[in-house]
Amino acid sequence: MRNKSIIFLLSFVVVFAMASVNMPVPQGKKTKKAKVSTVVVDTLLKGQTPKDSKAVDKNIPDTTKMDSLQLAIYHHNKAIDDSIRADSMMRARSNGIDAPVKYSAEDSLVYDAESGTAYLYGGSKVDYENMKLTSDKVHMNLDKSTVRATGTVDSTAEGGIKGKPVFTMGKDEYKSDTMAFNFKSKKGLIKGIYTEQQDGFLSGEVGKRDSTGSVYLQHGRYTTCDKPHPDFYIALSRAKVRPGKDVVFGPAYLVVADVPLPLAIPYGFFPFSKKYSSGFIMPSYGDESDRGFYLRDGGYYFAISDKWDLKLLGEIYTKGSWGVSAASNYRKRYRYSGSFLFSYQDSKTGDKGLPDFAEQESFKIQWNHRQDPKANPYSSLIGKCELCDIKL
Repeated sequence: MRNKSIIFLLSFVVVFAMASVNMPVPQGKKTKKAKVSTVVVDTLLKGQTPKDSKAVDKNIPDTTKMDSLQLAIYHHNKAIDDSIRADSMMRARSNGIDAPVKYSAEDSLVYDAESGTAYLYGGSKVDYENMKLTSDKVHMNLDKSTVRATGTVDSTAEGGIKGKPVFTMGKDEYKSDTMAFNFKSKKGLIKGIYTEQQDGFLSGEVGKRDSTGSVYLQHGRYTTCDKPHPDFYIALSRAKVRPGKDVVFGPAYLVVADVPLPLAIPYGFFPFSKKYSSGFIMPSYGDESDRGFYLRDGGYYFAISDKWDLKLLGEIYTKGSWGVSAASNYRKRYRYSGSFLFSYQDSKTGDKGLPDFAEQESFKIQWNHRQDPKANPYSSLIGKCELCDIKL
């Protein structure tokens, strides 16, 4: 019994001594110190003055009193919370506008604070990065990153509307009746679009621009005539325009003097590149007293290679005459060069059923070949072959 009392007394002394030493004790979830250890201070807010600095100071844990395990957990949680906070800030920033938007108006500017919309009237201008917009009226909402431009009805102006929107993005310029554009997504909707691409002109009732710069047209026109109302054009049911590259279109047909002709194609494209490339050849038009109104020298050019090409042309007249031709050029540097031509014509003059009516068929084959003097300085070869036939 005495031995048990001595053991109990010694145990009590050891426990009392351990309690008097300042060492970390595992803390439960309900203790006050445990709550303090879960507070994380965001380093992204460093330098900002809090509303209640005393309250923030109380929540900052003292890392000098932490053991290695608690300190490692604290730094791990703090790094995760900092990265989450940074991601949220960048995500919030990406929903806005990346660069300053400069805008002005010659007449007046009205700002609606409730909707966050600015209304610009008279000679309005908007500049954002490489985008420029001029119009008589502009409605702009910077919170939504959108802008809308329209002209003003004026009976004295051309077409009854003055100050139509002119939208410029880099080297591409678009004229329209109305347009809407999103600064952030770079997408836009254009009504009554008109633009020039290389030597051709494109217009359409509705055009949609995507983020890559491609424009999708509905009920469009393509022509090389620079008149506001072209004498001839290719009517496009729908088309995709890649500025500076090409235009790809669906079903299309030829229109001359506002008269649709039975010359249609289900699919095609026009290249805009100034480089050596294939593409359509727009026809010329006119009128002859004997054969009537005509379209000729229209067709397609095939850029097969740097040494060989092919050009297919056709012509048609309102009084029944028609013709086709194929021309090719070939060349091998320092060796030889030449050309080949084949043509067929069915020509009808006068009015059918009358004494002055006449019909004539003809075809022609022509070949020219020439040897380059550099191929052999001691000899040369030049050849020409031509075959013609006329049937009355």
